[in-house]
Amino acid sequence: MTLLSDRLPPYARAMGMRIEGLLEGSPLLVMDFSDRAMGRPGYLHGGAIAGMLEIAAIMALHAELGDEGARVRIKPVNISVEYLRGGVTVETFARGQVVRAGRRIANVRAEAWQTDRDKPLASCWMNFLLKPKA
Repeated sequence: MTLLSDRLPPYARAMGMRIEGLLEGSPLLVMDFSDRAMGRPGYLHGGAIAGMLEIAAIMALHAELGDEGARVRIKPVNISVEYLRGGVTVETFARGQVVRAGRRIANVRAEAWQTDRDKPLASCWMNFLLKPKA
C-alpha cells in the first residue's frame, strides 16, 4: 500500500487519513477522530466526511487503473453525497468502488462508516474525466 499511501494528497494527510490495506480489492481509508474534523461538539463535520469519501473514490480509481493511471489525468467532474447519520468520536473508514472505468469517463461509488460497515454514515457517487497526459 506504500504506492497508494504516497498518492494521498496534502488535505488527506492533514486530516489524518491513511490507507490500511485493501478491502475487497479497493484501498481502505481510515481517519481517526480529532478536533480538526469536528463539527458540532462530539460529531464529525460534514465536510470532513465528504472529503474522506472523495479521497476514497480517487484512491479506488488509482488502484483500478494501475499503471495506466500514470498516463491519464483524473479530473473530478461531479460528486453527489448522501448523509445518512452523524459521525461520532471514533475511527472512520471509507472505501471506494469503481463501477465503470471507460476510456474517457469513470464512475465511482464510495461509502464511509464507523463501527459497523452495514450502517454507513454517508455515501457518494463521483464521476471523473480521464484525459491522456500531454
